Amino acid sequence: MTTITIAWIALPFFLGFTIYLFPKLDKYLSFLAAFTSVGYAALVFTQTSPLKLKLLDNFGVLLTVDSLTGYFILTNALVTIAVLIYCWQSDKTTFFYAQLAILHGSVNAAFVCTDFISLYVALEVSGIAAFLLIAYPRSDRSIWIGLSYLFISNTAMLFYLVGAVLVYKAHHSFDFAGLQGAPPEAIALIFLGLLVKGGVFVSGLWLPLTHSEAETPVSAMLSGVVVKTGVLPLVRCALVVGEIDPIVRIFGIGTALLGVSYAVLEKDTKRMLAFSTISQLGWILAAPAVGGFYALSHGLVKSTLFLAAGSLPSRSFKDLQQKPIDTRIWLVLVIASLSISGFPLLVGFGAKVWTMKNLLPWQAIAMNIAAVGTAISFAKFIFLTPGGDIPIKPGVLPAVCLLLAGLILANGEYLAAYSLENIIKALGTIGIGWLAYYFIFRRATIKIPHVFEEFEHLLGGMSLILILIFWMVWS
Repeated sequence: MTTITIAWIALPFFLGFTIYLFPKLDKYLSFLAAFTSVGYAALVFTQTSPLKLKLLDNFGVLLTVDSLTGYFILTNALVTIAVLIYCWQSDKTTFFYAQLAILHGSVNAAFVCTDFISLYVALEVSGIAAFLLIAYPRSDRSIWIGLSYLFISNTAMLFYLVGAVLVYKAHHSFDFAGLQGAPPEAIALIFLGLLVKGGVFVSGLWLPLTHSEAETPVSAMLSGVVVKTGVLPLVRCALVVGEIDPIVRIFGIGTALLGVSYAVLEKDTKRMLAFSTISQLGWILAAPAVGGFYALSHGLVKSTLFLAAGSLPSRSFKDLQQKPIDTRIWLVLVIASLSISGFPLLVGFGAKVWTMKNLLPWQAIAMNIAAVGTAISFAKFIFLTPGGDIPIKPGVLPAVCLLLAGLILANGEYLAAYSLENIIKALGTIGIGWLAYYFIFRRATIKIPHVFEEFEHLLGGMSLILILIFWMVWS
C-alpha cells in the first residue's frame, strides 16, 4: 500500500508534464490521472485501518490515508472526470489539460499530507495551477482576478509558514499533532493561512468573485475540490487536537451563516453558487468527524450546478424568471438543488442528517437556520420555468449525468438516516424555505454590498481574523 500511495501521488504530476511531449494525448492522459484516483479511493475504503507514512524523519513527509481522506480523494476524482468530459469537445489547449492534471495531483497531495511543510508545498502548487486555469482566457479581467487570488493566497501562506516554523521550534516536528501545546501565535498563524486557502468565514470573501468570473469548468473545480484543500487540514487538526475542535466548530457555524445570508439575497446565479460554497464549507467544519462525507456530497452537487448554470441564457435570476429555460438543464438544476437542500433519496439528505447528529447542542439552532437558508437559496433554481429551447454544449449532459449518478449512489452510504422523524424534518425544512422564497425573497430587492470583497479590504480582514484567532486560542 505504501508503494501504491507514493506512485498514485506522483502519477498526475508525471502525466501533467508528459502531456507536453504527447500533446495529442492530452485529454486521455488527464483522464488517466483522474481515473486512477477513483481506483485508489476505492482501495482506501477497503482498508480496515489507516495508513500512516513517515518518509524522512522529523524534517520529512508525513502522510495519512484513511476513510476521511478517501471521501475527499473520491470527490476530486469524480469532479475532475466530469470537467474533462465537459471540455472533451471544446477547443481547450494542451496547456489547459496539463494544468488540470497538475491541479488534480496537488489537491490529492494536500489531502493526504499531515505535516505542515509538505502541506505548504502542496497548497502552493495547487494555488499556482489554479491561478493559471483562472487566467486561462488571457483577458485583462481574468488575469487580474487570477493575480488577486494568487496574491491573497500567497500572503496568507506566508503567515502559515511562520506558524509552521513556530510549531517545529516547540516540538521539533511539523506533525499536525504539534499544535498540542504549541504557542497561541503559531496556531493563529497556521489557521489564518488555512482559513484563507479554504475560503472560510470572512477570510473567504475572495471566493465569490474568483469562482463566479472563472470559466465554467474552472469554477466547478475550484468550488468542488480546490477550496477543500484548506478545509481538510482544519478538520484533521480538530480530530487530532481536542483543544482545536471548539475553534473549528465555531468557524463552521459562522461560515455557514455568513455564506447563506449572502446566498439568499444574491441575484446572480454564479455568485449565489459561490456564496453557497462558503456556507457549505461551514457544514464540513461544524462536525469534523463526518466532514468527509459532507465534502463528497457538496463537491458533487456544486460541480453539477456550476456546469449546468454555465448553459443558462443569463446569469440574472430576474431575467431567468421571465423566460423558460431548457427542460434538461432545469431538471439537472432541480435534482442538484434538492440534494443540497437535504431532500430524501439524494446524498445531501444523508449528509445533512449525519452532520446534524454530530453537532454539539449549542450548534443546533444555528445550523437549522442555515439549512432553511440553503432551501431558500436553491428554490431560485427550482421555481424557474422549464420548456425553453437553447443550444447546449455537447459535453454538458454527460458530465452532469455522471455527477448526478454519484448523488444517487452515494445516498446508500448512510441509510440509517432514513427514519420517519428525519424525513419529516427534512421535508419541513425544505417546505419552510420554499414558502419563504416564494412569498418573501422572490420579490426582494435588497442589494448586497460588495465592498468587503475588494482587494484592500480582504487584506485588512486577514489582520482582524488573525487577532480573533489569537484571542480564541489564548482564551
